[in-house]
Amino acid sequence: MDAAATREAYKENLDNIVLCPDCKEFPPNLVEEFSSGDMVCDSCGLVVGPRIIDSRSEWRTFANDDQGNDDPSRVGESANSLANDEGLRTQVDMRAANGKLAGKLNSINKKSQSEKLNNDLQEGFRAISGLVDMMQTSNIVGQTAMHIYKLAYEHGQLKGKPREAVIAGCIFIACRQCGVPRTFREIYAITRVTKKEIGRVFKSLESFLSKIQEKNPQASVAQGVKDYKASSSTTAEELCTRYCSLLGFRNTPRMEKISKALARKTLGFPDLAGRSPLSVAAACIYFASQYLDDPRASKDIASIAGVSDGTIKTAYRFLYNARETLVEANWNGDLENLPSS
Repeated sequence: MDAAATREAYKENLDNIVLCPDCKEFPPNLVEEFSSGDMVCDSCGLVVGPRIIDSRSEWRTFANDDQGNDDPSRVGESANSLANDEGLRTQVDMRAANGKLAGKLNSINKKSQSEKLNNDLQEGFRAISGLVDMMQTSNIVGQTAMHIYKLAYEHGQLKGKPREAVIAGCIFIACRQCGVPRTFREIYAITRVTKKEIGRVFKSLESFLSKIQEKNPQASVAQGVKDYKASSSTTAEELCTRYCSLLGFRNTPRMEKISKALARKTLGFPDLAGRSPLSVAAACIYFASQYLDDPRASKDIASIAGVSDGTIKTAYRFLYNARETLVEANWNGDLENLPSS
C-alpha cells in the first residue's frame, strides 16, 4: 500500500452524525451541558456523550467579593523576585463577619510577613528606579541594581553606610555588569554622593558579590546576580561610543570607529599613562573630528565629557605629535585638517 492509499485509509470520517439511539431524530436535537460535562438529547434527556471538553473561553469570575464587577481573573500577580515574599503575600479581609477575629488575624499576618523589610526595600527600589530613569539607560540596569541592593540589604551590607551611597554603588556596578559603563563623575552628578564615598561602597559591594558568586554560583543566579566578576575601570574606548552619539556627527559610526581605534592605540602611550579615560576619550574624538573634516570645538566635547577645555588640548597635543604613527591609511581622512594646538 503506497503513502497516498495509507493516508486515505486512515483519513478521519467527518460525515459521522451523532444521533440519539432512542429518539433517532434528524437533525439531532442535542445540547451540551458544560456544568456536568455531558452531551444530552434535549427531547428525551438521554446522555449521548459523557465527559465533553469545554473549548469555550473562560469568562467566569472567581472573586468572592466581586460585588457585580465582571472580573474573569482567576489568578493573582506573577511572582516578583525583588520582593521579600516574592509578591505572594496573604491579605486578611477586614470586612469579614467576625471583625474582631479578622483584626487579630490581620495583625499576626503582618508580623509574619516582615512588613518593615518590604517597605525598606521598596523605598530603595523607588530611589534606584528614579535615578536610572534620569540616566536614560535600559530597564535591565535598574533591575540588576535592585537585585544587588536586595542582596546587600539581606546580608547586612547596608549597616554603617549611607543608603544613598549604597544605591549609588549598586547603580555603578549594574552599569558595568550590563555593558553600559558610567564613570564615578557621572554617578555623582545624579546622586550627589561624593566620588570618594561611591568608590568606598563600590569596593565593599564588589568584594561582597564576588564572595557570593564563589560560594554558591547557582544561588547567585536565582538571586539575580549571574556570572558576576570584578570589572576593570571604564576605558576611554568604551566612553567614545557614548560621547560620539551625543555629539551628533554626520557619520557617527565612522567617527566612533576611528576614535575608538585611536583610544586603543593610546594604551601604549607613556605620555598619556595615568590620565583620566574621560580626557583621553575626549581628545581622541577631537582628533578624529578634525581629521575626518566634521570638526567639533573642544569646548563642545568638554561639556559632554565633563572635563575642561585645557585638559582636552593637553592630551590632544600628544596625539598630534604622534599623528604619523597613529593614523592608518584606510581611514581616508586628511592630516592637513589637524590643528597644531
